[in-house]
Amino acid sequence: MIHEKKDKAEFGDFQTPLRLASEVCSVIARTGFSPASVIEPTCGRGAFLQAALEAFPDASDILGVDRNAQYVEEALVATSHIASNKRLRIVQGDFFQTDWPIFVAKLPRPILILGNPPWVTNAALGVLDSENLPDKANHGNLRGIEALTGKSNFDISEWMLRKNMEWLADAPGMLAVLCKTAVARKVLAYAWAQDLPLCCAEIRRINAQAHFGAAVDACLLIVTCMPGGVSRDCTVYSSLQATQPEAITGWRDGFLVADVYAFDKWRGLLGRGLSGWRSGIKHDCSKIFELVPNGNGYENGLGVRVDVEDGVLYPLLKSSDLARNRHPRKWLLVPQKTMTASSADLQRSAPKAWEYLLANTALLARRGSSIYRNRPRFSIFGVGAYSFAPWKVAISGLYKQLEFVKVSPFQGQPVVLDDTCYFFPCQTEDECDALHQLVNSIPAQEFWSAFIFWDAKRPITAQVLNLLDFAALAGAAGMESNITRILAERQLVGYTEGAHQQLLLREDEDGRSKQAPLPMII
Repeated sequence: MIHEKKDKAEFGDFQTPLRLASEVCSVIARTGFSPASVIEPTCGRGAFLQAALEAFPDASDILGVDRNAQYVEEALVATSHIASNKRLRIVQGDFFQTDWPIFVAKLPRPILILGNPPWVTNAALGVLDSENLPDKANHGNLRGIEALTGKSNFDISEWMLRKNMEWLADAPGMLAVLCKTAVARKVLAYAWAQDLPLCCAEIRRINAQAHFGAAVDACLLIVTCMPGGVSRDCTVYSSLQATQPEAITGWRDGFLVADVYAFDKWRGLLGRGLSGWRSGIKHDCSKIFELVPNGNGYENGLGVRVDVEDGVLYPLLKSSDLARNRHPRKWLLVPQKTMTASSADLQRSAPKAWEYLLANTALLARRGSSIYRNRPRFSIFGVGAYSFAPWKVAISGLYKQLEFVKVSPFQGQPVVLDDTCYFFPCQTEDECDALHQLVNSIPAQEFWSAFIFWDAKRPITAQVLNLLDFAALAGAAGMESNITRILAERQLVGYTEGAHQQLLLREDEDGRSKQAPLPMII
């Protein structure tokens, strides 16, 4: 049992039940695709090999590879009674060390790449000190700050599936694999961005909890490639058996979109290079930075009474507060007003706050994110002049609805938000009212819905919000005015201080649409 748990952790080892493998092969057969050869690059105990032998009797070559010698033996036994007339090979090998182009070049066409690659990330493997990793390479051209903030994390299966797609670049065939739904979208985005010859693509959702005991959104990804293929659409189905699609996603103007019809309808609202929407403040130590009013003073998350200057305290809203339309219940200690502020500024202007943070240095030093390394003591992120705008239109990044909230001053102070929220700064109530009306208009809601994948961990992101051009929106919604022109101009103003806000605008995810078209993997 301990060995099995380690395999699941280190190798993403979720063995496919034979029944599910057979269902997958039935789905492939229903498409009319008839492979001459089948490859299972991580064959495990051989469930997919068994299913393929039964479902594709005309396949002349079937190849299974796995790094686990015991699994290879089990797969040989499992297939022995049905493989007598097949050119079946099951061999031990490491996916990352195998010269796959040589194998693939010798196989008859068309090729079916089948299976269930590992459901594990490189970050998880790094914690385990595992060698089950591809060579290090920055395929997504990540900036250093992005690598530090999570963009360098990737699913091992994504790297593998990219390689699988490359094998089919000049060899007609099909990729049919079980994977996380977010990974499927990233692989499709990669293939489309690289102009690989896709003829059609499907995502069919599966119940990963029922099949694997894994609480993730997962699917069967089917991609058919053929020389000259130019399809940029993917049909999404609710199950393996569904006959009617629930959506059509695709690649449009360099973006992965959730709804191609909505995008095509509102393409004219697309903006590029806009940066008006901001993430809230990131601090990663709520017990120290977030204070609760208690009598005439404040209390921190440790239950300790805190005495600091009023000038460093601001009423705070979180995602749950926005979703429930609540007034601020906590106050945030903000030790710096800009990302360039030094610790000496706080020590000079708010000595009580400085002493309070100094007394809690041990807790603050435990903040896990690497963004705090080599930064001034007690640094926070996502803070600038925009954070203290008196009025804001805000939205939760976690709750799965396009519901915008007007945020007004509270007890005479501008309200700040945490980094699970996104907001657009407004200087007056009239601006806030006009923007609130704009973002709740039908054109705005349908435009954003074209980009949002609601099954993502954080479906709404600053990247998505910043795709909408307010000037074009005001025209489409019949809301042009001096105020909407001011708001549109504000989208063009660069508030960002270096890379510090950008690191919060670039999410990790698990499923986020983003302006950079290629999913980052290393």
